[in-house]
Amino acid sequence: MRSSNLSRVFFVLYCIEAGTLLLFLPWSPTWDRTVMNLPFLGLRALLIHPFLRGAISGFGLVHMVWGAHDLQALVMGWRPRSKAGATPDPAPGPASDRTP
Repeated sequence: MRSSNLSRVFFVLYCIEAGTLLLFLPWSPTWDRTVMNLPFLGLRALLIHPFLRGAISGFGLVHMVWGAHDLQALVMGWRPRSKAGATPDPAPGPASDRTP
């Protein structure tokens, strides 16, 4: 396995792990216990607010989708595009458009 593929595997693992943590942690009792121990009332109120919890969960979902996308690309053998200087082959058009 090449080092680029190995780094992609580690990135996919990171995205899935971080996404899972960010998706579920704001709604767990651990989050509530930790936040209630904060000495700052304003910060405590902000971290308990459902909107912020949902935003953190949404960020976790983005991580999970990104990891799934990269995993699919890794499994399917996705390769980066060719160099910028290379021109792609033209698509064949109807025979009437061709010049002799």
